[in-house]
Parts: sequence; C-alpha cells; structure tokens
Amino acid sequence: MNRAVLIVLDSVGAGELPDAADYGDVGSNTLKNIYKNKNNFSLPNLENLGLLNIDGFEDIKKNDSYIGSIAKCNEQSKGKDTTTGHWEISGIILDKPFPTYPDGFPDDLIKEFEKRVGRKTIGNCVASGTEIIKELGKEHVETGSLIVYTSADSVFQIAAHEEVVPLDELYNICKIARELLQGEHSVGRVIARPFIGTEGNYTRTGNRRDFSLLPPSDTMLDYVKNSDMDVFAIGKIEDIFVNKGITRSNHTHNNEEGIEATIETIKEDFKGLIFTNLVDFDMIYGHRNNIDGYAGALKYFDDKLPEIIESLKNDDILIITADHGCDPTTKSTDHSREYIPLLFYGKNIKENNNLGILDSFADIGKTILELLRIDNKIAGNSVAGNILR
Repeated sequence: MNRAVLIVLDSVGAGELPDAADYGDVGSNTLKNIYKNKNNFSLPNLENLGLLNIDGFEDIKKNDSYIGSIAKCNEQSKGKDTTTGHWEISGIILDKPFPTYPDGFPDDLIKEFEKRVGRKTIGNCVASGTEIIKELGKEHVETGSLIVYTSADSVFQIAAHEEVVPLDELYNICKIARELLQGEHSVGRVIARPFIGTEGNYTRTGNRRDFSLLPPSDTMLDYVKNSDMDVFAIGKIEDIFVNKGITRSNHTHNNEEGIEATIETIKEDFKGLIFTNLVDFDMIYGHRNNIDGYAGALKYFDDKLPEIIESLKNDDILIITADHGCDPTTKSTDHSREYIPLLFYGKNIKENNNLGILDSFADIGKTILELLRIDNKIAGNSVAGNILR
C-alpha cells in the first residue's frame, strides 16, 4: 500500500459501549436507530462494503456477501468528544477525560478571559448552540458581549454575530481563550461559533473554527509526514491536530465540500495519507436531533461512495469510520458513548472478512502505518495481516 484514504463520518456511532451508562447513553446506537426510524432506509453502497454485517446489525439486514473487511472498535480513552476520538484513531489514548463544566465555567476564569479579550461575556452555561443565540443574540448585538457556553463535551464555545465581532477578531479571541485554558482547565476544544441574521432569524454560518490542544505526543500523522510522505487534512482535521503532522490542509465547511475535496485529492499523484472529517452528520443533524436530516446526509455520502471508490488507485486503501456517536433519536442533543464502525476496502483487501470487535480506535492508525510500512511507537494493534489478501 502506498496511500490510505481515511474518512471519518463524524458521530456515526455503531452502538453503546459497555460503559455507556456512565455517560448517560444507554440505548444510543446512532446508525441502527436511524435505520429503525426511517421506513425502507438503506445505504446500498456502504452495505455492499459490509456495513450491516458489522456485529450488532444482524437484525436489520445482512448481506450474504460483501466486498470489504469490517469491524467495530471499542474506545479506550475516557470521553466521547471529537478530539478524544480523533486522537485515539491516530494513536493517543487518554488516561483521563478532558474537563467538562456542567455548571458553567468558574467566575475567576471568565473574568480573566474578559480582561484579556476586552469584552464582557453573557451566557456561561450548558446550552444548545442554536437555542442560545435565539435567547441571547439580541443582547449580544446590542452590547457586543460575547456569548460563552459549553455542552456535555469538553468545549469552550464563543458565539458572536459576524457584523458585531468580525471573524478575524473572533478567531483571535478564541486563540486567547486557548492560551488561557491550560492545566486544570485544558478543555478539548475552544470553538468559534459565528452567526448572522436578525432577531428571530439568527443562523450559524459555516465559518466555525476549532482550536484544540496540541497533541501531547506524535500521532499517526507525524509518522507519515516524517517518512517523507504527504498528509492531506480535509475538513476540521487541521484544527483537531493543530496542524501537527500535516503537509497540506483544505478546511472544507460541509460534507459536500469535503467529499469533493477528497475525490480531487485522491486523483493526485502522491504517497501517504488523506484524512477527512465530514462534519454535517454531527454539527447540523445529530446535535439538533434531526433524524431526517441525518438520514439524508448518510444517503448523500452513500450516493457519492462509488465515485470515491472509482477514484482509488490499485495500491490505495479506503477506510471509513467515525469518532463517537450522536444519536438523533434520543432525548439527548450531545455526543453518545458508542462503538465506531470500521470498513476497509481496496484491491488488496479481503472480502467477506469480519474482524469482530477491535480493542481500540487506535488499531486504525496502527494498521495504516503498517500498511504504509512505517515503523512507529503509537498505541494500538495492527490488523493489517488480517485484512490483506
């Protein structure tokens, strides 16, 4: 193998993990519950790769044969957020979760933040991003105070109207917050949440940016880059890894842009890794409990999958997975603690090959590095020998 194409379907979980009760996520199964809630729902191209032959989906539909190698992965890290999931995929397992703030951030932290950025804040609570701009948008526009809020995940989110706080200023404010939120307050991500519109009609824009912690050690990306290969980051991958281990990035804003950028990059001539995050499943549909929208986004990706596969070279491997769950059929609007699906496909990959349950998301990164013949010290166990013909 000379290239790996790794596509993360953000939040497309594959069933509650054994410790889901500790996170309030019993009953969550993002993918399966969408199938159950949508009549005659199908994803024929993903199913042809073996999606519904993954353990736990037997009662929906099971193909007699499929063209990929499949599994689902357990999560060893504590947490259920984007950074934790992507880091583990890439070989970093966290011993303790990032801090969360169910009662809002401490007053002294907020005061120091206000002092550093030169603006007051409002909110400072756990909230839905769409609801809090409805509630506080008018006050923000009138006063210029920043809307600060969090969720069940380890995030410090800053919402601001683009005509009140220009994007450059908002991004700089987020950088200041990122510098402040270290040590005991090392949240996984600081997120810029710009919006536009007028009272009663505020809408978040595609100019969101994530400001993550720097990975504490080298990841799969670093090993690929340090082997004189390319690492192409598509979507919010550059933010999640703070550009560490990346040779080129394309910060696409939605699934459509991300899929097209992935196809175009596959057509280029290089060796190494394409690492894509498709964010719409999570950001637009999962967190808003929009079952129809989530199902439609899955259908859109499935319809584009043949074009992705057609673009692959003979020595490429396509890997499709997720980073956590976000079941739109449950009462919760937060991420869910779930297994992630794992599909391998390529000319040199075994067909009709079910690996069962893998120990860690990190097995994905470890497998990619072995397929690319790169010595490494990241966490995980490679399954390369089990998927190659």
